[in-house]
Amino acid sequence: MRAYLNSLGGVLIVALASVLAPAGARAADVTAVRVWADASHTRLVFDLDGVPDYRIDRGSDQVIVDFAGSKLADGFANPAAQGLYRGMSQSRQGDRLQLTTRMSAGSSVRSFVLKPANGDHYRLVLDLLPGSGAATAAAAPVATPPPASVPVAAQRPATVAVAPVSGRHGGKTIGATRQITEQAAALLDGQRKVVVCIDAGHGGKDPGSHGPDGTLEKNVTLAVARNLAAQINKQPGMKAILTRDGDYFIPLARRYQIAREHDADLFVSIHADAFTSGDARGSSVWMLSSRGKSSVAARMLADRENSSDLIGGVSLDDKSDGLAKVLLDMQQGWAVQASGAVAGNVLKALGQLGPTHRGYVESANFVVLRSPDVPSILVETAFISNPTEERKLRDPSHQKALAEAVMGGIKNYFESTPPQGTWFAAQAARRNGTELASAAPGKPQDADTVADDTASAADANVRDVHRVGEGESLGSIARQYGISVGALKSANHIDGNAVRTGTVLAIPAG
Repeated sequence: MRAYLNSLGGVLIVALASVLAPAGARAADVTAVRVWADASHTRLVFDLDGVPDYRIDRGSDQVIVDFAGSKLADGFANPAAQGLYRGMSQSRQGDRLQLTTRMSAGSSVRSFVLKPANGDHYRLVLDLLPGSGAATAAAAPVATPPPASVPVAAQRPATVAVAPVSGRHGGKTIGATRQITEQAAALLDGQRKVVVCIDAGHGGKDPGSHGPDGTLEKNVTLAVARNLAAQINKQPGMKAILTRDGDYFIPLARRYQIAREHDADLFVSIHADAFTSGDARGSSVWMLSSRGKSSVAARMLADRENSSDLIGGVSLDDKSDGLAKVLLDMQQGWAVQASGAVAGNVLKALGQLGPTHRGYVESANFVVLRSPDVPSILVETAFISNPTEERKLRDPSHQKALAEAVMGGIKNYFESTPPQGTWFAAQAARRNGTELASAAPGKPQDADTVADDTASAADANVRDVHRVGEGESLGSIARQYGISVGALKSANHIDGNAVRTGTVLAIPAG
């Protein structure tokens, strides 16, 4: 994923990274390389028969993966060019195998390792993403669908990006240095589009609720979702992803996973309410409850050693119990807070279109709202069980009006809380007559760097993580935690005395 705890939002740039095999482990041979592409990125998967010992070096138009003691398996063939991938060559430097991937100039790169699952091999994944100067690849249709454990967005001819119906994102991220992160943020120049993942509730074998005249919820939600996606894609600085763009079924947990895989800034699930009585009416907006937040945290902390899930781009499986809990709690706290803010905006906008059911944002443990690091809301457009509201929900003009109201609330949220490095942040800076802030309000940043910098001593030296608020200084933060300014600066590799709002700091023990 889309990562949320670094300064790039949806783009990771990975350089000079390595994962070392355990001492005495046999060198892993490369058995195959697979490639597929869509409009958002190009993915290369290196299949290996053991734990990889490698390093990665990248230039403006190539990535070199250097494997220690490895060789190519019999029958290995270089994959054909497609998307941002332009071809591959191989060479040897002593006992090291070097595979050089040529890519579109300016492409961004992210990488991670997937451990064996169900008898599979280790896999090293390289994602090539369009960057400044990189031509957006027109993806060729994929003849053979990729394996479920390595997702790829489905190719669609329309301008609305449609997410995959199967697959799972995960892996151990290779952390970028603070310098690389800042350079990448400068490269984006404040023009990244915010990504909104729109989920049309139900679909396929799951029709949802139905109205007195037989209107099916799954058809209403798809129509409103398509209208909302069209509204978003007309707005500068915004991009829509649909979990489904047709009448087919998607499991509930898969829906929010799609948002995470696309590094979404927001997840919006569209539904239509129903009740046993036909008198119930009005729209409503929901966010994840405290109970739901706690259950997600408990599951992820319990399963992290056997899971490749990332939290805001940071893998939890190699963190101490204390640090993993702090990172997860920090990210979840931000996501829930942001969810409440955008939900309030959307409910207010819907209230101008018609009555709301209760007049305040409601909370529940809905499965689709359980993403730990993507702000998520569920919109009940109206009561399909109410004959009057059913007729409105069937009306294309009302469906469009609903989408416009939801869009208004979403846009208002991003205008008031622009994520760092986005078009909205650039517009806010221009309105204020200042240069683009390096830490505009929005997603927390730098926790990936914090985790990388502290992982080797997480058990002993890190006891908390603190996101710098407006007006805070190193001195005030140090006093808050009862430590010296020098210890705080040393733990976070800070040379000067200034610290940016929004920066995430590791708080050392003692």
